[in-house]
Amino acid sequence: QVQLVESGGGLVQAGGSLRLSCAASGRTFSGYGLGWFRQAPGREREFVAAINWSSGSTYHGDSVKGRFTISRDNAKITVYLQMNSLKPEDTAVYYCAASGGIDYGLRYARTYAYWGQGTQVTVSS
Repeated sequence: QVQLVESGGGLVQAGGSLRLSCAASGRTFSGYGLGWFRQAPGREREFVAAINWSSGSTYHGDSVKGRFTISRDNAKITVYLQMNSLKPEDTAVYYCAASGGIDYGLRYARTYAYWGQGTQVTVSS
């Protein structure tokens, strides 16, 4: 059974930084992807970043490119999201996800079969 546990959310001022962590367990992730999505109140879930666990290839959403960086620690089976130059519009619940089933591409939520509980990120102006 795949489990994803996020941590690292909180309240930060605009321009600040946070690092989110997602500890994964329950299966091997070789050949799969792990990603971060976010959802703000009244808005659709948005792709933030993803990483192919085998190749290490990374993908970032346009709204966070150049500010956020996804990375992984193979030994700890943990994926990180380093968030710099945070803006109030980054405020959302951030979800970690692991792919499974049909691969529609790591930018698409329907590729992901497993989701964490989410962690709140609030950026004050």
